[in-house]
Amino acid sequence: MQSKVTAEGKREQDLYDKFMCYCKTSGGDLDKSIAAAEAKIEEIEAATKEGRERKAQLEAELKEHEASRDEAKETMSKATALREKQAAAFAKESADLKTNVAAITKAVAALEKGASGAAFLQTPAAQQVRTWAMERATLPDESRQELLSFLSGAAGASYAPQSGEITGILKQMSDEMTADLEAAIAAEEEAIKVYEELMAAKKKEEAIK
Repeated sequence: MQSKVTAEGKREQDLYDKFMCYCKTSGGDLDKSIAAAEAKIEEIEAATKEGRERKAQLEAELKEHEASRDEAKETMSKATALREKQAAAFAKESADLKTNVAAITKAVAALEKGASGAAFLQTPAAQQVRTWAMERATLPDESRQELLSFLSGAAGASYAPQSGEITGILKQMSDEMTADLEAAIAAEEEAIKVYEELMAAKKKEEAIK
């Protein structure tokens, strides 16, 4: 009986020792698991925060891109409208200058060949020259008055072409118009160059963005 009690006590002690050993070892593993889980949670929270920040940054960049693209389109639209106005103004200006240069060339040729003032004044060229002389020609007042007097017919009958006074004034006007035409052409070419460079830059800017 005593031996049975002793054996039973030993068995219970062994079970208790095993239980305590299990608690100690499993408890350590549990602490490690909890620590690992807490570290993982912190890692996930950090990744989530970084993801939110990256999303906000991307949204801001997208808005900036859209604004920049809209700005580029608006700039190109305004530049195109301005270029069209410039081209139209140049077309009119150059046409007027060419027409008046041609008219003066005809007038000088006719007068130098000995045509009478009265005969010349009946031509369309005379009216074109008169309009230019009144509105746009850069002439000394004395020369302007002399030319307008001739073109109005006041001196037409008595004008002697060989004197060269009127033809001299007309040639001066022709030189002025030719210079103006050359300047207008140069300005138009420069405007076209600037416009094309601007459009190329804006299109490249759009492609990059």
